[in-house]
Amino acid sequence: MCLGVPGKVLEVDRENQIATVDFWGVKKQVRLEVCDAPVDPGDYILNHVGFAIRRIPAEEAAETLALYDELLRLADAQDLMTADVRGEIAAAPDAGDRSEGSAHESE
Repeated sequence: MCLGVPGKVLEVDRENQIATVDFWGVKKQVRLEVCDAPVDPGDYILNHVGFAIRRIPAEEAAETLALYDELLRLADAQDLMTADVRGEIAAAPDAGDRSEGSAHESE
């Protein structure tokens, strides 16, 4: 099973078809070649293995991010995938700006 993860577009390099995207405070570069629509800063995308596969409405992204927050909050401490996600979030440069346990900072 594969997951698509929503993220907020921060910057777009149209020449190289790359966007810088915020995933819970973790900033990653994402390829744009297969995205279903052009994106701009402030848009949300659904990311799959480093590719934006579609632009998604902010409301849909908020619902999904809230669900992921809840999953992280309820996950067993022994769950390896959850531990990996929490580790990436904690290692983000602005990790101290987010409340503990929350995967997505509020807007």
